[in-house]
Amino acid sequence: MTRKRYVLWRLLQMLGVLVGITIATFLLIHIVPGNPARTLLGSHATPKAVATLDRQFGLNSSLPVQFGNYVGRVVTGNLGTSYFYDTSVGSLIRQALPVTLELVALGVIFGLIFAVPLALLAATRQGRPTDHVIRIVPLVGLAMPPFWIGFVLLILFALTFHIFPAGGYGHTPWEHLKSMILPALTVAAGTTPVMVRAMRASLIELLDSDFVRSATAKGLSRRRILVRHALRNALVPAVSVLAVNLGFLIGGTVVIENVFALPGLGSLLLNGIFNRDFQVVQSVALVYAVIVVLINLAADLSYSFLDPRVVLGE
Repeated sequence: MTRKRYVLWRLLQMLGVLVGITIATFLLIHIVPGNPARTLLGSHATPKAVATLDRQFGLNSSLPVQFGNYVGRVVTGNLGTSYFYDTSVGSLIRQALPVTLELVALGVIFGLIFAVPLALLAATRQGRPTDHVIRIVPLVGLAMPPFWIGFVLLILFALTFHIFPAGGYGHTPWEHLKSMILPALTVAAGTTPVMVRAMRASLIELLDSDFVRSATAKGLSRRRILVRHALRNALVPAVSVLAVNLGFLIGGTVVIENVFALPGLGSLLLNGIFNRDFQVVQSVALVYAVIVVLINLAADLSYSFLDPRVVLGE
C-alpha cells in the first residue's frame, strides 16, 4: 500500500473514532448531575430563571435533538458558544491548544534526551550493575503519580531554589519556555522508562545481529555502529511504545496543567466540567481525540522512514 493510500485509509478510520468519541462524551456529560443554567445563576435562582436560560442554551430539547444540533455545528466548523465564558469555544481552544502542544512536545524531547543515552548505556553493559540501576530507577518514577512528581519538582526547583516559576505561563517567549520546563519534565518522567525498556531490548537484540558483526569485522568503531546503525533500528519499537503511551500522557496533561496553572486544554476541560459547560467539554474531548489519532498516524508513517523494510498497512 502506498503512503498516500495508507494516510487516506487511516483518516477514514479516524472519522469512525471521532464519531464514537463524540457520542460517548455527549452522553457522559449529560449523565453527570448538574445543570449549566443552575451553575451560572447560583443555588438561589428561581425555577423560572433556570428554565429561561435552559431555553436560551437549547437544553430544554430532547437529547437526540441536542446531539443533532451539536453535530450539525461541528460539521460546519462551529463548536458552539461557551455557557460560562460567553464566547466561541473555537476561540478558547485556539488559545489553549498551543500551550498543550508545547507541553507534549517538550515532554517528548526531554524523554528522548534522557532515554537514548540511558538505553545505550544499559544495552552495552547488559547484566552489570549499571544496567540494573538504569532498569530499576526509572520504573520507580513511573510508579509515582504525575501530580506527585509535579509537586516534588515544584517544591525543589520553584519554592526551594527559585530556579523556575511555580506556575502560570508568563507573557514573553522566554517566560513561556521557563514555565514549561517543570511540567515537561513531569511529562518526561512518564515517557522515559517505557522508551528505555523498549530501546534497551531492541539494542541488545541488534548488537547480536549479523549486520553488526559484519560492520565490526569491517573495522567500524563501536560508537559508529551504535549511533549510525543500531540506534536507528532501535528507534522503531521506541516510537511505537511512545505513540501508545502518548495517548495516556496527553490525558495526563489535564492534571499536570492544573498543578502548574497552565492555560492549556487540560485546564479548559476541567473548568468546563466544573461549570457544566457542555459545549467546552464536548469540543475539547474531540480535539484530544484528534491529537491522539494524528500522533498514532505520524508514528506509523515514521516506521517506514526509520526502517525502509517496513511496509505500511501490513
